[in-house]
Amino acid sequence: MCFSPKLFPEILIKENFIVVLVDILRATTTICTAFENGVQAIIPVATIEEAKQLKEQGFLVASEQDGKKLDFADFGNSSFSFTRERVEGKTLVYCTTNGTRALEMAKHSEKIVIGAFINISALTQWLNEKDKNVVILCSGWKKKFCIEDTLFAGALSSRLLDSGKFTTNCDSAHASIDLWNVAKADILQYIEKAAHSHRLKKLGLDDVIPYSFTADQTKVVPVFDGTKIKNEELNPA
Repeated sequence: MCFSPKLFPEILIKENFIVVLVDILRATTTICTAFENGVQAIIPVATIEEAKQLKEQGFLVASEQDGKKLDFADFGNSSFSFTRERVEGKTLVYCTTNGTRALEMAKHSEKIVIGAFINISALTQWLNEKDKNVVILCSGWKKKFCIEDTLFAGALSSRLLDSGKFTTNCDSAHASIDLWNVAKADILQYIEKAAHSHRLKKLGLDDVIPYSFTADQTKVVPVFDGTKIKNEELNPA
C-alpha cells in the first residue's frame, strides 16, 4: 500500500502485480459513477494541455484544477455531473489535479483498476478472482498524504486479508487498516479531519462527500488498458 504517488517509485513492483488507483475525493468515485451511468470509455490525461488538444479534436472533456472546473471543460469533477443523460454511450477525456496524474505514474504496471467506496465489494470480488499481488496507490493531494484515500486503502486491505487469499507484511497497509478501524464507526464524522473535505466545502462542492463514502453504489470495475479506462465485467456470483 502506497500513501502517495511520490512514494510509488520506491515500491518494489514485480511482475504479477495489479495497482488499485484510489482518489476518493473525487476522481475514482467519479469514474465509477460515470461507468454506472453508461459511459463507454474514459481517456485519462495527465496535463491540461493534453485535455485542451483533445477537446479541439471534438472529445467531451472533464477537467478540474484544485477542485474547480476549468473554463474549456464540459464537466468538472463532481460525480453528480456525470448523469446517464450526459454520458451514456460517450467517450470522455478526463484530467484532474491528483487522480489522473497518479494514473500516469503507474501506467506501466501490469494492470490498473479504479477503486472507490462506491464499488468496493465488486472490486474486492474482482481482485479475488484475479488472484494476483496488489498495490493500493493513493493519489493523495499534490503527491502528499491524505486521509480519505488512506481510509479506503484500509477498508480494502481488510477485505482482502479477510478473504484468506492475501497476506501482507507492509507497514503502510497495517497503518491504513488501523486508521480505518478507528474511523469506520462514523466515517463522515471522521472525514471532517480531512483537509480536502474543507477545500470542497469552501468551493461549495461538498455535496458529494456522503455519496463518496457510501459503499456499494455500483458493481462496475473500471480497468485502465494503457490508453483508455473501460468497465470489466465480473464473473457471475
